[in-house]
Amino acid sequence: MALNLAHQTGAAAAVTAAPAAPRSAVVAAASTVAPSATAPALQAQTVTVDPAPAQAADSVKPDLAMVCQALVDGKPEAEHADVAAEVRSKEGVPVFVMMPLDTVRKDGNSLNRRRAVEASLAALKSAGVEGVMVDVWWGIAEAEGPGQYNFNGYMELMEMARKNGLKVQAVMSFHQCGGNVGDSVTIPLPKWVLEEMDKDQDLAYTDRSGRRNYEYVSLGCDALPVLKGRTPIQCYADFMRAFRDHFATYMGNTIVEIQVGMGPAGELRYPSYPESNGTWCFPGIGEFQCYDRYMLSSLKAAAEAVGKPEWGNAGPSDSGSYKDWPEDTPFFRREGGWNTEYGQFFMSWYSQMLLEHGERILSAATGVFTASPGVKISVKVAGIHWHYGTRSHAAELTAGYYNTRQHDGYQPIARMLGRHGAVLNFTCVEMRDHEQPQDAQCRPEGLVQQVAAAAQEAGIGLAGENALPRYDETAHDQVVATAAEKAEEERMVAFTYLRMGPDLFQPDNWRRFAAFVKRMSGAGKRDMCREQVEREASGVAHATQPLVHEAAVALTN
Repeated sequence: MALNLAHQTGAAAAVTAAPAAPRSAVVAAASTVAPSATAPALQAQTVTVDPAPAQAADSVKPDLAMVCQALVDGKPEAEHADVAAEVRSKEGVPVFVMMPLDTVRKDGNSLNRRRAVEASLAALKSAGVEGVMVDVWWGIAEAEGPGQYNFNGYMELMEMARKNGLKVQAVMSFHQCGGNVGDSVTIPLPKWVLEEMDKDQDLAYTDRSGRRNYEYVSLGCDALPVLKGRTPIQCYADFMRAFRDHFATYMGNTIVEIQVGMGPAGELRYPSYPESNGTWCFPGIGEFQCYDRYMLSSLKAAAEAVGKPEWGNAGPSDSGSYKDWPEDTPFFRREGGWNTEYGQFFMSWYSQMLLEHGERILSAATGVFTASPGVKISVKVAGIHWHYGTRSHAAELTAGYYNTRQHDGYQPIARMLGRHGAVLNFTCVEMRDHEQPQDAQCRPEGLVQQVAAAAQEAGIGLAGENALPRYDETAHDQVVATAAEKAEEERMVAFTYLRMGPDLFQPDNWRRFAAFVKRMSGAGKRDMCREQVEREASGVAHATQPLVHEAAVALTN
């Protein structure tokens, strides 16, 4: 999911609920304002999964020093220390291709453009692609009612992938499609979820002006039974359990990865830069999303716990608006409020809330998929590269990443992923600094290097994506150099190419893509030469011409 040629947004991040991890008092405090709810009987349409037992709200008193210590000094746990080695290919980097957002019909019963999908998968296999990535939309598969799951269209795709010898990365997409960069279709959250959000609008992320965002349920109510008697975390866990059971015969052989959605665009972040209705535009700094009553209750409890109750009334009042630049605001400017005692308190709380949210979902995911050998779990972290060259990194801060010139915001994420043996999926991999607007201090290459270092330090696998649709050799060269042409221990564990569509299957683009896949999969082989790759790619392009033409025409129509 990406921004215009000069910008992008990207991919994944994760978290876990380790017993020793410090917890903020938000959940406990928020429970005091929880609406009463009773659970209706759940009637299954296709598959029924009983809701998990209600989760007790945590009442551990927050401590700012503990929060900061966890963010800075947390260490990966030994039980998953070798996860990177376990998932890394011995030679090269396997390439997956993202399926169209609307691969499955909105009624969930079948595939859109079945002939196009069939021809596309056959062509991808001929080009040496490892597999495909597909969004399993919450708003499609559980649309009819709580616990009523319809995976029929996805079953059709899994069987088609299996017949073609392709692997599948399945994304548990608990967010709305529409309103983010690259969203070409609209798939809202399930109707029954939106009904609850209409009754209690504080279930939606909220900015300082009171603007509500319905892309994803606010993390402030993670542990509260606000969705027809279940907590959001229980809903996510039940959905994943139903998916696992429905596709039991595909797990580990066809379905090899579960990417767990954790926020807008499927990424572990706040919806700080929504494009819908022109709210935000690149390279704006975005806004903090902490003004629903559940988040404010947590902030209040955290401020009181450190003896500064006056800090708990709201977020920073001088942090500007969505389209501002850092120097436009007292909070984000060079020597601004972000670097004061208050700024450090607020950013520690705001980022810790996001990390704990990821912890809860990742704990649920690992509990569901632990018994599925051959299936790894991954999480997306957004590639927010604009204003990366400034001291405050304002756009990262509003998204929930406490990453500044003095503070590493990606190590805590990577370390939590390490505790669960999960892969960190990141984007910007095709971008070069000089291609981006210099006045916005975009530094995608530096950002990718920082995240890669955090992953390596935590002992976890790093996977990549391109942020924008690119079919040129310059972008391919950058991906190969960043992801594949490295020592084995530094190579990415997988790369997912954005996105299957008619442009990919245009003759010149397809030939270049076939060469790119060959270079990625052959990285590390000493006898590989560029000329040989080009010859083989031309052969693939010629041999698959009928399939590619059929796919391009069918996808266009």
